[in-house]
Amino acid sequence: MNQLHKCVKCSTYTLEDKECPKCGGKVGDPTPPKYSPEDKYGKYRRKAKKKARIHSK
Repeated sequence: MNQLHKCVKCSTYTLEDKECPKCGGKVGDPTPPKYSPEDKYGKYRRKAKKKARIHSK
């Protein structure tokens, strides 16, 4: 399953694991985002979960 990564240069969250699609910077494992009822990154987690289900079949 793809996991969220965070660009060390521009602090953008991405599913890419090699480089940031926005600025080309290195990405790393982020610390967990703070809990928010608005859940700004929920769409990325749902996308990764859906992609993992498709690849596991």
